[in-house]
Amino acid sequence: MPDDSMAVDTPETPAPKEKTPKDKKKGGGQPSASEESASPYPDMEFAQEIHRLTVKSAGVDAEYQTKVFKKIVDELENPSFYRLLQTNLSVDAGLCSEEKLKEMEEKNAAHAKELEAKVEEAKESAGDMEVMDARVKIARFAAKSLSKDEALEAYKKLLELPKISSGKKIDALMESSRVASFYGDSKKSAEFVDSAQKLATEGGGGDWDRRNRLKVYRGLGRLLERDIKGGASLMLDCIATFSCNEMCSYSSFIVYATLSNLLNIPRPLIKSKILDGPEILSVANEIPDVIKLVRALYDCDYKAYLNAMVEVEPTLQADRYLQPHLSYWMRELHIMAHKQFLDSYQSVTLQAMANSFGVSTDFIDYHASQFIAAGRLSAKIDKFGGVIVTNRPDLKNAQYREMIQKGDLLLNRIQKLARVVDL
Repeated sequence: MPDDSMAVDTPETPAPKEKTPKDKKKGGGQPSASEESASPYPDMEFAQEIHRLTVKSAGVDAEYQTKVFKKIVDELENPSFYRLLQTNLSVDAGLCSEEKLKEMEEKNAAHAKELEAKVEEAKESAGDMEVMDARVKIARFAAKSLSKDEALEAYKKLLELPKISSGKKIDALMESSRVASFYGDSKKSAEFVDSAQKLATEGGGGDWDRRNRLKVYRGLGRLLERDIKGGASLMLDCIATFSCNEMCSYSSFIVYATLSNLLNIPRPLIKSKILDGPEILSVANEIPDVIKLVRALYDCDYKAYLNAMVEVEPTLQADRYLQPHLSYWMRELHIMAHKQFLDSYQSVTLQAMANSFGVSTDFIDYHASQFIAAGRLSAKIDKFGGVIVTNRPDLKNAQYREMIQKGDLLLNRIQKLARVVDL
């Protein structure tokens, strides 16, 4: 009986060699058969390195840039991506001449032709499993050394095979999602993940491990869409069973899970789910800034919390899933501290609040007024008296008003529909 995994034997032809990403860190998480068989390319840790180069985060210099382009040439052997990154960064890396890039393209084209010939050979002299394995080799080679469109087309041909199982379709869709994500196409990446999720839930092809890994794919997609609450619940479910190292390292996943849940879970759960969570404690030394931020909020040490926000901002800036909404993250973290502080008071002086936060009264006045005007804080500022007065909304009255508004809207729609029917 053939093995149901998508593992691929090493290509017999000498060109280009299949290499494993050198810097892939597996620390943390649970071992997984299907995760182990996942393609090492695109390397999403390398995508993070490219992001840091793009946003010029701390520690990025000319040597770092050379290292990134050298990996594209020596390991990926991908001339199209080399040119694309040069264009995006508006730089000349100077590692490859155009002649060498063309030579690399010809070499890749020849290897792709050889792999395609093996597909035809398998169709004539072997079974469906051998044809699928040959298609997998082409798709994974394309994901490593060819362009985005060529890689997605190769995976499309794999998915169009007549006798491919639902489980392998899910694997191929997840790998397609990674290709799209690597090139920054979050919309197409989300479409592939949605297709895989549909297969897992409706097609019956999702075993526990694939469903678990899909939660990570979906959670990271939610972060890019700024659906922080949706992403938080998905990632919280996977903390103890994380096995998706092809998407991110375990410590990075804990950062995503911690920050997203910090904004959404009640304060009592912060200690049990985050500060005292054994899985989070296992990597706490790797993410000290994030742990410091959470602990300061839980301990109501608002001065330390603001300092921790400053320290954690470079972490957000350097991450491709968090940086697109950096200002949103910082604003929400700031609002959370204001809400938690004001929940303890019916009224408090601006000076007392400024002392607790370790800032000036003007700083508190400016930010609090912005949050109040945006409807994010239920309070008002008495500028003359130098006091912030909280105005806690009555939940029942708010629900009643919402019901009346929705009822009026429904009645208006029914009346319009009635007029159309009468005509």
